[in-house]
Amino acid sequence: MRFVSLAITGLSFLSGISHAGICELTVKRVACAGKEAESYKKCDGKDQCTNKQKADSEAACQKLAENECVNSRLDITKSKEIKATFGGSPVKGGANLCATDRADFNKCK
Repeated sequence: MRFVSLAITGLSFLSGISHAGICELTVKRVACAGKEAESYKKCDGKDQCTNKQKADSEAACQKLAENECVNSRLDITKSKEIKATFGGSPVKGGANLCATDRADFNKCK
């Protein structure tokens, strides 16, 4: 009987633990003309890279990706494309999570 009580206590404890997963963000940048080196610096000189973060859910992973869409270097990076996977499964079917008509894209001078 004591074993059953311990098992139930253990299961109750485990059910309260968050089931965080790995959110992989694949970021592809399009640089403004002549600004490739500076734009791609965040990806070790490549136009595309993947970084991993923890997320509590697919929705949280999608939010992380959408937050990465922000382009603060208007005269360096023309646009970004970000795709995400959560727990190995594509978020939103593998679609680009950055709106292509964002006000902070296509501002190269």
